Amino acid sequence: MKTLNFAENEYRERVAKTKAAMEKAGVEVLIVTDPANMNYLTGFDGWSFYVHQGLVVLLSQEEPIWFGRGQDGNAARLTTWLSEENIRAYDDTYVQNPEKHPMSYVCDILREKKQENKTVGTEMDAYYYSAKCQETFEKELTGAKFVDATNLVNWVRIVKSEAEIGYMKKAAVIAEKVMQVAYDSVDIGVRQCDAAANVFHAQISGTEEYGGDYSAIIPLMPAGIRTSTPHLSWTDEPYKDGDTVILELSANYRRYHCPLARTMILGNASQKVRDLGATVAEGLTAALEAIRPGMLCEEVERVWAKTIAKSGFIKDSRIGYAMGLNYPPDWGEHTASLRPGDKTELKPGMTFHMIPGIWLDDCGVDLSEPFYVTENGAVPFCNYERALLVK
Repeated sequence: MKTLNFAENEYRERVAKTKAAMEKAGVEVLIVTDPANMNYLTGFDGWSFYVHQGLVVLLSQEEPIWFGRGQDGNAARLTTWLSEENIRAYDDTYVQNPEKHPMSYVCDILREKKQENKTVGTEMDAYYYSAKCQETFEKELTGAKFVDATNLVNWVRIVKSEAEIGYMKKAAVIAEKVMQVAYDSVDIGVRQCDAAANVFHAQISGTEEYGGDYSAIIPLMPAGIRTSTPHLSWTDEPYKDGDTVILELSANYRRYHCPLARTMILGNASQKVRDLGATVAEGLTAALEAIRPGMLCEEVERVWAKTIAKSGFIKDSRIGYAMGLNYPPDWGEHTASLRPGDKTELKPGMTFHMIPGIWLDDCGVDLSEPFYVTENGAVPFCNYERALLVK
């Protein structure tokens, strides 16, 4: 019995938009291996991306073709809208076997469909597409022309439907709960790992009305000197008086994320951290309030940079990025970024994580807001105090 997160017509519309993008790029056959793109086009959902799997999208065929490991074939039957003839499962002799590669199986499908001499696009910079995948294709399909189609589907999905934004709003409710659980759990003398365990529980338990899913990124919860860099998490050490604690957390509903970051200070935190927190909060608010459809991504960053210039603090990395549907290791979509030089025009239905954290040599402050663009500006997904959290 199939369980679809969206109406079949919505999936068909997504495939049609993808084919239009393929035609524009001169791609006749698209090999999709990014799990998020697989989910977007078909609904496929399973922790099976550690083996080779994907979709074949043909301009000449209405439905994509799913390919993957034999034991994952039923996952395709349960979670996608695809017909049986377009679910192709390879046998286990292809799994992690240096003598056989699953992309050889895909080559057989293309030969069967008379597509072996077409222009083939592959997601060459996707996390789960290896050099061996590309080598196999080029070795076996000598008559094909290969082009880099990295992020082709990602750009198709940058504007969300009302149903997608509805899922992200549900994730936002969980995210607020998760942040409150983190605040309640982090305290002087408490082990960092115990606070992290409570965060995980809140992420998955969700609300009384609906549960949560696993996030694409673990809770990032560095404390003390470890806040000088953004991507560390907890240890088994207890929190100490004066610690700064970064909480970059997330919630997930049906694979749609709502990340949220705040920074806590425990006891007698330094004035430098307090000043940095006020600066980040001011700049974040100014940038959010300035957003309008038609604005360029780089213009949003410019508002932030101008606002914090008087403080003397400097941020030399992007302040945000498109995000939403994804799988480990990232909830970002790898498309638009809020940074100098990005000319992407903001449109209603786009969703971003604005996270203008600043990290110094001995400390850092991270505050963020997930938001979606409307005809009237930016609407934050979450409603949580936008300031340093003091305990």
